Amino acid sequence: MSRQSFTKTAFDSCDDFIFAHAKYPVTLKNGLTIGGGILYPEINFTLPNMQIERETMPEVIRQYREIAEGICERARALHVSGFVAEIETLPPMTFNPKWAIETCRTVVDVIKENEAKYGIKGAVRITPNDIREGNELRHMWHGEHWDNMFETFEGCSDAGAELLAIESIGGKEVHDDAVINCDIAKSIFALSVLGCRDMNRLWTEIVSVAEKTGTTAGGDTSCGFGNTAMVLADKNYIPKVFAATVRVMTAVRSLVAFECGAKGPHKDCGYEGVYVKAITGAPTAAEGRTAACAHLSSVGNVAICVADLWSNESVQNVKLLGGMAPTISFEQLVYDCRMMNEATSRGRQTALLMRDLCADSDSRLDPQAYVLRPDVVLELSKEIVKEEGYYNRTKKAASLALNAIRDGSETGRLTLSEREKTWLENISEQVDELPDDEDAFIERVLPECDKLDPKKYDM
Repeated sequence: MSRQSFTKTAFDSCDDFIFAHAKYPVTLKNGLTIGGGILYPEINFTLPNMQIERETMPEVIRQYREIAEGICERARALHVSGFVAEIETLPPMTFNPKWAIETCRTVVDVIKENEAKYGIKGAVRITPNDIREGNELRHMWHGEHWDNMFETFEGCSDAGAELLAIESIGGKEVHDDAVINCDIAKSIFALSVLGCRDMNRLWTEIVSVAEKTGTTAGGDTSCGFGNTAMVLADKNYIPKVFAATVRVMTAVRSLVAFECGAKGPHKDCGYEGVYVKAITGAPTAAEGRTAACAHLSSVGNVAICVADLWSNESVQNVKLLGGMAPTISFEQLVYDCRMMNEATSRGRQTALLMRDLCADSDSRLDPQAYVLRPDVVLELSKEIVKEEGYYNRTKKAASLALNAIRDGSETGRLTLSEREKTWLENISEQVDELPDDEDAFIERVLPECDKLDPKKYDM
């Protein structure tokens, strides 16, 4: 299997870096094209609070069928031409792949029946929960946890899922400590040393499954890294400039999936997908204001600027006044997509105006939004890919993010509090002090990683 190397961005001009337009669109078996000029909704859903065990599986399946039927019914009412439904398996489903496969088949059957009757193109993205943690885990790349994950991937592919994705967690045991302590060196170690090693092994195998089953390897997400930092920053537990820096750094890790052969669309909760799209030209899913059902953020509008699928994060199947929550979330996505597609239909200048309104409405208020601006993303991406090696790229991403935030503050494009400015300088000093040599960096940081078992990563 040949690997792809990315040494320049797929987009030269920011005028071409826009929602619903990927350099390399992905076309599914039914002709649904993602990134080919139309922004489609991607609905993500999960169960209400309940036990998942053998005795409750009939109710689990009933719930998923109800969700899929509600979405399809609303798609017909709102004249939707196409959509993607994402199933993020819950841990018991991945530990018991037959449960995940039955769930996937149930949703696929409802969507395909709807397509056959009404012509609404639908597809399922399967995202097995990464279960590689806990005291029983012996190794990241073999054993029961690994085998169950890939039985889930293969079985759900055979059951009709077309897009393969995962929220992988390689390095998270180190990164959680890094975030809590605002330790940028340990964050870089978790993402570039542990995370990228894991991504290489994981995505080589996922791409192999996709090729064997005739499905599409979509993308990963650094949700457990970047979004953990974002949520803590939103609660004022950590500085926003730290979370913003981590966000840019995660792009290097997520890019590895595409080096291994992923085609996209990149997964929604990986906000770093805008960087991946800038570099690879692959389509990306995104979420923003529509993800408030799962977590709050400061990036509700800017997140849609270059999206090719517009998603909602995971919403529970609970009853609200308007109906079941997944159906309501789907409707919200549909209306957002309508508005963006209407802008596209009125010409490039109108679409660019819509994109820039979404960016400008968020980006001056929070550094996490600022580093997601299309112009900032493209500028930083062009510099990141000039570096060789995951460590050098991740360290460079940190430095670039900090410099961009500083420049934004100094030019009045970004408002920073005095506390954030102090942290900006502190973190910058930490990055400047890091060694150039990766081996020296590992030798320095590894002894500080108390929760890491290096043998699980063949270190």
